[in-house]
Amino acid sequence: MEGRNLIQIIKDFLLSNLNKQFLTFLFFILLSAVFWFILTLNDNYEKEMKIPVHIVNIPRNVMLTSASIDTVRATVHGQGWTLLNYLYGEHNHSINVDFRNYDKGNGKGSIPASDLKRAIEQRFELSSKITSVKPEKLEFFYNNGERKRVPIHWTGRVIPEQLYFISHVAYKPDSVDVYASREKLDSIRMIYSEPLNYVGFRDTLEVLCKLAHPADVKVVPERVKIVFHTDVLTEESIEVPIKCVNLPAGKTLRTFPSKVRVNFVAGISQIRSLSPDEFSVVADYLEIQQKPSDKCNLYLQSVPHGINRATLSVKQVDYLIEEEGN
Repeated sequence: MEGRNLIQIIKDFLLSNLNKQFLTFLFFILLSAVFWFILTLNDNYEKEMKIPVHIVNIPRNVMLTSASIDTVRATVHGQGWTLLNYLYGEHNHSINVDFRNYDKGNGKGSIPASDLKRAIEQRFELSSKITSVKPEKLEFFYNNGERKRVPIHWTGRVIPEQLYFISHVAYKPDSVDVYASREKLDSIRMIYSEPLNYVGFRDTLEVLCKLAHPADVKVVPERVKIVFHTDVLTEESIEVPIKCVNLPAGKTLRTFPSKVRVNFVAGISQIRSLSPDEFSVVADYLEIQQKPSDKCNLYLQSVPHGINRATLSVKQVDYLIEEEGN
């Protein structure tokens, strides 16, 4: 009953004299708007449209190193109805150009704007006119299948939170196939990502990114996944045996103490697996001979990858040179 009463109230409201006048007024407003819209669309306008261009009939032994689909911007002059139909209708206004007609035989092809304009006009009604086409020509590049496998490297700004650092970067895949002219292939040693910008993260960061390359170079695949693994920085130290370099046969160098502590900063996960054998602390016999002293200098010769700010706790120690067999 309540539903029927509500319907009746609405019906009475709409059919009241005042509202009948309002609905009549609204009807004529809408009718005027429709007539104005029709008259407006009968006028002529110019509209810039993006027209896809497909390169077709590519020989089997040819690999396009530029995109097989490009886009031109065509300015079309015509009735509003026609332009509206082009913009929002289901018509396919892309054009096809035959590779063989524009191949210059040197790894490059060029399609002039006049040919593009002629092909676009065939897609539009006779009442429409193409007033301009940009760019003035389309170029495509190709080779005969020459390729090269090269590694990937990221570029940009990737900075984790304070006290964190990037412990490892993984690429999936770690290399890509590059197609280009023989001269270009000889000069390409690595393909870089488009500039990345990620700041203030602490967990592992995965990025799907495009690869940057010149227009006449084709890269397969064009997107790769880059994974930035993070770790927490911490200070640590480890005792490392002292070795002697440039020591002649028959002699032994003994240092006191025989080990020295190396202080460094590294990730927690790396510290757990570190061994003293991965570090190298040396004393140089030739230096001792050239500059005799009560103490010999120590040098941190090498540290494992990923170790930062490595320093020796002491830089000089007592020593003794012995003759073997004595």
